Amino acid sequence: MSKLHTHPNAIVANSESPHVKLKGINFGDCSWKKDGFWGEKTQKAVDVMLPYMGDVLCGDVGHALNNFKIAAGMKEGKHQGMYWHDGDFYKFMEGKIYAYGLTKDESLLKELDEYIEIIGKAQEPDGYLQTQIQLKVDADAERYANRKYHEMYNTGHFLITACAHFRITGKRSLLEMAIKHADLLYTYFFPNTKHYQRFGFNQTQIMGLVELYRTVGDKKYLELAQKFIDRRGTYEIEHDSTTVGYPIGDMVQERTPLRDEVEPVGHAVLALYYYAGAADVYAETGEQALKDALERLWERVTQKKMYVTGAVGQTHYGASANRDMIEEGFIDDYMMPNLTAYNETCANLCNAMFSYRMLGLNAEAKYADIIELVMHNSGLSGISIEGKDYFYANPLRMLHGTRDYDAHKDVTETPNRESYLDCFCCPPNLVRTISNLSGWAYSLSDNGVYVNLYGANNLNTNLLDGSAIKLSQDTEYPWKGLVKLTVEQCKTDAFEIALRVPGWAKGADITINGQQADVQAVPGQYAIISRQWQEGDVIIIDIPMEATLVEGHPRIEEVRNQVAVKRGPVVYCVETPDLPEETSVLDVYIKGDTALEVDYRPEFLGGTTFIKADALLRSQNKDSMYSAISKPDFKEFKAELVPYYAWSNRGLAEMTVFMPIIWK
Repeated sequence: MSKLHTHPNAIVANSESPHVKLKGINFGDCSWKKDGFWGEKTQKAVDVMLPYMGDVLCGDVGHALNNFKIAAGMKEGKHQGMYWHDGDFYKFMEGKIYAYGLTKDESLLKELDEYIEIIGKAQEPDGYLQTQIQLKVDADAERYANRKYHEMYNTGHFLITACAHFRITGKRSLLEMAIKHADLLYTYFFPNTKHYQRFGFNQTQIMGLVELYRTVGDKKYLELAQKFIDRRGTYEIEHDSTTVGYPIGDMVQERTPLRDEVEPVGHAVLALYYYAGAADVYAETGEQALKDALERLWERVTQKKMYVTGAVGQTHYGASANRDMIEEGFIDDYMMPNLTAYNETCANLCNAMFSYRMLGLNAEAKYADIIELVMHNSGLSGISIEGKDYFYANPLRMLHGTRDYDAHKDVTETPNRESYLDCFCCPPNLVRTISNLSGWAYSLSDNGVYVNLYGANNLNTNLLDGSAIKLSQDTEYPWKGLVKLTVEQCKTDAFEIALRVPGWAKGADITINGQQADVQAVPGQYAIISRQWQEGDVIIIDIPMEATLVEGHPRIEEVRNQVAVKRGPVVYCVETPDLPEETSVLDVYIKGDTALEVDYRPEFLGGTTFIKADALLRSQNKDSMYSAISKPDFKEFKAELVPYYAWSNRGLAEMTVFMPIIWK
């Protein structure tokens, strides 16, 4: 019989996981201060992003709630939206749940209750719940008959949202529905049936099942999650009734068993959700072979297939080394096109989600570095400053007239932000992540607290021994590198406070109460300070925020002899609103000896630091594919660069992250 945890907000996802070095904090124990970078973004999520998204998904544009109403017999009509639209709505609900956890706004709880009542009526008596199948989106749509219907994806987000709802609100309404649904899934998929052994296009259900196991304590959910991993890659790769309509093999990570895999392959979102789910399974089982594989894959993703912005998934269409067709995913190491880079917002966020789990397993700062990189760049770039317009793909270069975007029938690659995307998976994924980010800012070690992310916030939590700790973090990060941590309450016994020293941070300095701390600030490591802390102690880590020129690995042919500009965790770009008229971003060359001047404008692009650099403009022949060249004629000008996440907020524009460099 399952043991249902009954205390709202009492159980963190991995608080009882035996193979996790760093445990999460209870959601709500860390709150961003409203005038800080993430405080402002989170408030925008609560005040603008989620309400606007609700108008879309609960109306006739997004149609997601309508699908549930029709399945519940409350409305006439047919299913509209992608096969995975249920999952999009669950992610939106998850964001609403976090907003409630932060604000305790009863109106949010009331809205959630209304959604849950409708979804409950749509759920079938045996627990099945997939509106695209129930409403016969295709004539042949049957339960678990074809992987293209994304039933596992919807299931995963259903279970995750239900667990978050119970933990934060204490209500069991959605959780009981999720248990019923997961029990049905166990009935179908735990037996070794040939038809179901390779089923599933997107493996999100693995995360959801582990989350449910952690919430209610029934081990069968963990066993089913592991079975989905154990089966994958153990069968012959051939088309059958479950694969019609979608690529097979490496596209869905089914050619090689996970424990044997050395290269990230296929659809980037599918892969990274799969790896994140496997990390959750390892956290409960401690199977070393799983962890070894995940460490190999994480290194390969971040060191050979990741953009400078933390983005992943280099191409829309391509092939794996095994010549399997792939979409929206990984291709060869160091093959990093800028103009055609796909970099789906979901994939970038999944890179952070996978890294957060690996941070918990290994307690190493390099994982938090990736979270920080993604969230300040390729994650945040998926939504406008206003909070109402979206990017699905996040290229590193955008040019006018070079691609026929209308030809992309799935409307995932667009030259400008869109108020609604027919494929709506990314917007709610990003908004739920922003709303939940305060929960990633700190972790708990056996006898202390780790500071993972910097941003003005208050922490009020308990260490793993039950003792209370309160910290106040004051900083203007990421615009300034000075971070002040004040101990407001703590136990009398010694414990550790670990400060992440970012991998890019050269020369960081740490003081305690004005005196040098007896600890080295090594880039890419946690500086662990263990002592008897007292109320009023002040720790300052001063991280130099120098703007730098960044080059790619010499094997990345697309950026040979080019550089990007980066300051702290923020990557910058050149955008045509800041160039002379009739100038293309392809005309811009950076001078290698330039001084990079930094200026903060509180009213510019939501409040941002921009960078000025000495640059050159070169008029080039763009009519011929190849042309003879003489000594180029350059014109000097002062380039202004803006954060990559803030581009495309001033109308249709060209943009580039990498620019050719000229050294004198």
